[in-house]
This record gives sequence, structure tokens and C-alpha cells, in this order.
Amino acid sequence: MEEIVIKSSMHDYTIIMGEGIRSQLSKFLSKDYSSILIVTDENVGELFLEDVLAGLDSEHIFHTSINAGEQSKDIATFYKLQTVALECGLDRNSLIVALGGGVVGDLAGFVAATFMRGVDYIQMPTTILAHDSSVGGKVAINHEYGKNLIGSFYPPTAVIYDVETLSTLPTKEVRSGYAELVKEALITDQVTLANVLNADLNNLIPSKLSIDLKAGILKKAAIVQQDEKEAGVRKYLNLGHTLGHALESYHGYGKLTHGEAVAIGTLFSLHISEDLFNTNLPYKEIYDWMKVNDYPLHIKLLSDTEALIKKMKADKKTVDNNIQMVLLETTGKPVNRIVSDEALQNYLHSFSKRLVEV
Repeated sequence: MEEIVIKSSMHDYTIIMGEGIRSQLSKFLSKDYSSILIVTDENVGELFLEDVLAGLDSEHIFHTSINAGEQSKDIATFYKLQTVALECGLDRNSLIVALGGGVVGDLAGFVAATFMRGVDYIQMPTTILAHDSSVGGKVAINHEYGKNLIGSFYPPTAVIYDVETLSTLPTKEVRSGYAELVKEALITDQVTLANVLNADLNNLIPSKLSIDLKAGILKKAAIVQQDEKEAGVRKYLNLGHTLGHALESYHGYGKLTHGEAVAIGTLFSLHISEDLFNTNLPYKEIYDWMKVNDYPLHIKLLSDTEALIKKMKADKKTVDNNIQMVLLETTGKPVNRIVSDEALQNYLHSFSKRLVEV
């Protein structure tokens, strides 16, 4: 079992990684709670809810399930969970446990941040992708105009990451999670990137996954401790997300996984960076790795460039109606740059052509 402490202005919290720890929740609680509400989704609940319940000895334990998928990260489900919390009699000394992937974590975390002006919550991620969303205290729901536009910075009291739960993930979810690991490697250094690109996602060895996960978590932890509220370097974690979020929103949440959309967005950022900074970046190496691992790199996803730019303008990183993107001067050296609408139109067209030609 490994522990990583995250410093936060509200309170420090610990990321605990290990095997079989999902059934030991009581030992990780920092205080006695009046009641506990476990929020999960229909798929994860079937697999792991009983294990988590077995590790709790309090009398006032409640649980509820949402529909699996990004579509549940909406205002209706948020309101429903607030109602469930009230009906279960939760108070300001209660705990909410988010058992699931990024959707459950973001949604349940935002419920915790707003219920009675804020109660404690614990993240129990069950996907690779959630290594990213469960660390750093960003909680949110989506709006039809864009992803994560309604949210807050609200750190958990702990992140309990049982890596055994990852063995049940379908390959599509493994792909999704590794897109964020590639992103974190790109803003770290060439060695870390090379290590991640050694992963064969169709035959992933658990020990390899644990190494890559830890590297990603350590990078994110280092960044969020420097910049908790995303005023500076934390913005670099948005590499690939400007186009990625636009693709998710335009095509409908759930059509592409978050990571699949970010994968395309990451290649797009590299494409712009190579032109803007007149440099060679590992575009082809990453493209080839994504192709071998069956990422959906389809140019038809990019056909409506005007609509995509409109979606990109709705992104929370936009400044004065100007699209701000994370780009790379070189591997390990990210920068923020404003990219004009006209330039984006040209880059989207040339990027589509490059996807076909590579």
C-alpha cells in the first residue's frame, strides 16, 4: 500500500493506493460520521458495492445508484442526489463516498460541495481515468453548452484507490484512462512519455499499469499543490482538453469517452505546436501508438469545424471570447497561448488532412 499526501488550502488529504482496500473503508475515516451515503453507478455498484459496505460498521449507511455514463453528469441527476441525501437524513456531519469513475466522482463531489454548504466526501475511483479526476479537488457537472461549466474546487478528505477494481475495465475504458496518462507524460519529460508509450493496452500487465498510474498521480499532485485554483501551471493539465471537450459536447456525451476525445485533442495540440514553434514533437510516435491501441482517430469527427470552434469558445478556459490552448514548446515544456478563430479553422483543416496521411 502506498500513500501520497496532497497539500490543500482547505485541508490536506491522502491518496491511498493498494490492492483489496475497498473493503477496509472504516480504517481510513478521519472521524466518526453521523451517516454515510455511497454514490455509485449501476455497473460499478454491481461489482463492488457489497465489498465497500462490508468495510463499514456504522449503523446509518445509505447507498444510491445513478445511470452509468457521462449523460448522468447533469443538473437533473445532481438535484436527484440532493433529494436522496435529504431523504436519508444526512446532516453537516455526514460523509458522501463517490464509488466509481470520473462521472461519479465529479458529480458526487459537487453534491458534497453544495449539500448544506459542504460536507466531507471520499473518492473511491474504479477507473484509470479517475486517477486524474479524483485528485485535485475539481468537482462539476456539465451544461448543454459545455463540459464542467458548473462546478467548484472542493478537495476530498481522502482518495482510496483500490487497483484491483481496474481488472474489470473494458478496453475502451483502459484507452480512455491512458489518454490522460499520455497527457501527463507529455508535460513531464521524454523518459516518462517513452515509458507510457510502452504500454500495450490490449494486453496490459497489472504491474505496468501501477507504475504508469503512480507516475501520473505524482505529476498531477505536484502541479495541484503549486496551483490549487488553476491560476497558473495547473492549466497545463488541460493539454488536449480544448478540442477534446468540444468533441464530447458536439457529438453528445457518451458517444466518445472523455479520454478518446482528449486523445484527438492532444494530437491537435501537438499539430498546432509544431507549426507555431517550428519544432518537432512526438506526434507520429503518439499517433502510431494510438492507432495500434484502437483509438477512434476519425476525420469525420472533425467535419463541422465552425460548430467545433463555437464549442471551444464555450470552454471555461476561454478568455475574452478568445480560445486559449495548452501547447508544447517541447516535451515537458507546456505553455498557454491564444489561438485565433481563423488560425483554428486552418489548423483543423490541416489536422484532418494529416490524420488521413499519417
